[in-house]
Amino acid sequence: MARSIVTLTTDFGSSDHYVGVMKGVILNINPEAEIVDICHDIHAYDVLEGAFAIAQAYRYFPPRTIHLVVVDPGVGTARRPILVAADKYYFVAPDNGVLSLVFDREENALVRHITSNHYFLEPVSQTFHGRDVFAPIAGWLSRQVETDKFGEPITDFVRFHVPPPKRVTDRLLKGMILRVDRFGTLVTNITPEDLPQLFAENPPDFKIIVGKMEISRLKTTYAQGAPGEVFAILGSSGYLEIAANRASATTTLGVSKGAEVGVIFT
Repeated sequence: MARSIVTLTTDFGSSDHYVGVMKGVILNINPEAEIVDICHDIHAYDVLEGAFAIAQAYRYFPPRTIHLVVVDPGVGTARRPILVAADKYYFVAPDNGVLSLVFDREENALVRHITSNHYFLEPVSQTFHGRDVFAPIAGWLSRQVETDKFGEPITDFVRFHVPPPKRVTDRLLKGMILRVDRFGTLVTNITPEDLPQLFAENPPDFKIIVGKMEISRLKTTYAQGAPGEVFAILGSSGYLEIAANRASATTTLGVSKGAEVGVIFT
């Protein structure tokens, strides 16, 4: 059997047994599976952060990798478990929008409602579907069980769209902070496609207004800033970031996720 890779992205953290138990379930089904942790420090119940994390990571794995994503505030309710087959990858997750940014990138993805409960662990807990539903499905999928064995295709799966920046005037664009990383860097929803002139070789004068601060410097590396200096930078995720060299931009500016960001060309 060819090597099967299963990745895990959850909000379970590392202080409880949950992640280890899920790995045990997968390995009981397929001892040859290779399990890779993407992230277990998604903020509790934060579906958007989970969506952002998996969307940034999944394409860097070999084809046929199975991405298991469990950020599941609706566990035990009527929300559905789903299996997604994209062009090169598989995804197993709750149907709560946590794969929304994957859907944005994988237009041909086929989504199935997982209904074949004979693949589940019994009895199924109402509070730990990561163990009893999602991990077993990932395990059996890693043994090359065909996707059509798990359930029928659906088209009414949950999907949300990240609010795009808003063009207010020819000189003003308003965006928002999507997330804050562990370094305190503020990741916005603004991309080079939204403001190509900002990322040109010789950009016009500009101000980025975040909280009570105006930022007028765009760096190409974090180290270009003076220690503690707050500046703008195009991050590896493809979004405009507000960062500070060896300091926390979120602490310095006193703003966090959801805060408004204005870009004005002066």
